[in-house]
Amino acid sequence: MAPAVTQAVKLPPIDPAAIEKAAVDAQRAAGARGLALAVIDAGQPVLVRTWGERNAKGDKLDTSTVMYGASLTKTVFAYTAMQLVDEGKLLLDQPIAAYLPQPLPRYGNLPAYGHWGDLAGDERWRRITPRMVLTHATGFANFAFDEPDGKLRIHFEPGSRYAYSGEGIILLQFALEKGLGLNVGAEMQRRVFDRFGMKDTAMMWRPAFAANLADGWTIDGKIEPHDERSRVRAAGSMDTTIADMARFAAGLVRGEGLSPAAYAEMLKPQLPIRTRSQFPTLQDEAPANEHVPNLAAGLGVVTFAGPQGPGFFKGGHNESTGNMLVCLAVMRRCVVLLSNDVRAEAAFPAIVRAALGETGMPWQWEYGKR
Repeated sequence: MAPAVTQAVKLPPIDPAAIEKAAVDAQRAAGARGLALAVIDAGQPVLVRTWGERNAKGDKLDTSTVMYGASLTKTVFAYTAMQLVDEGKLLLDQPIAAYLPQPLPRYGNLPAYGHWGDLAGDERWRRITPRMVLTHATGFANFAFDEPDGKLRIHFEPGSRYAYSGEGIILLQFALEKGLGLNVGAEMQRRVFDRFGMKDTAMMWRPAFAANLADGWTIDGKIEPHDERSRVRAAGSMDTTIADMARFAAGLVRGEGLSPAAYAEMLKPQLPIRTRSQFPTLQDEAPANEHVPNLAAGLGVVTFAGPQGPGFFKGGHNESTGNMLVCLAVMRRCVVLLSNDVRAEAAFPAIVRAALGETGMPWQWEYGKR
């Protein structure tokens, strides 16, 4: 359990009526069909609400509706990894090469895991560590399929800078499974979902989800059926509900399940971020006068500092999904937003501001140039 946080600033009380009004107004302005919200205060859920529809038939989106977690999965995976660090099973700065029975490129290109065979001839893969993976500093593109020729490559010295990469997260999953013999889906279930009572969350599709499932809407208003994911992908296969994510966010901001040292390490600014925006992932770093102050990679999250002190966040996005987790260390406050309509992302800044006040959250960096 993390140590008590000393209150550095006096925060205003949570105002559920104001938050709900802001959510409704912002959702309407964005034209989003469905929105789910959770607010955490002092490490406990204090408001869990939904608005709108979960499918084209107009069925109501509720707090138990199964929604796509997208890249919020990465934070849950990082939390799992930090428990392994606590137990001495994983060392953040030991090269992933040390965990694998054979050289990474020798595994070839595996549809379920990654394009490791493409790395043959570039020995820099041997220097990639779990810390580099969790701070998005592997040098990979987001995924190999983003490359013009579809081949995975290392674009810069591993560990030297930030460039968001789901492929890197999959590399760590591969090392845990092939090197340590772990079942990552089972580990996440046991260490996180079961711990926090997240009964409707899983890393692969469950037939029971079909009874209360959210389809999605794209930016142009087209319906997108929910994908029934058939394999565990630590970069983003999690299905969840807003009720379950409220439980996870509360446990996360309390540091439950981690030693104080591991929890502090996860949320510590590890690597300065110097790009104008998060995407495109391999853009050039900006001049110093254009850097977002205090923006850095933590382990599975991005850290920032604002008028209420340090905070951290993680987004999740695809063509029909917009998710966001924003937390402030002081008073252990968080907002979780899940939407089955990507247009809802435009509403997120106003909703977070209504719930937490001015945080310093770097919205332009997060959403610029997707």
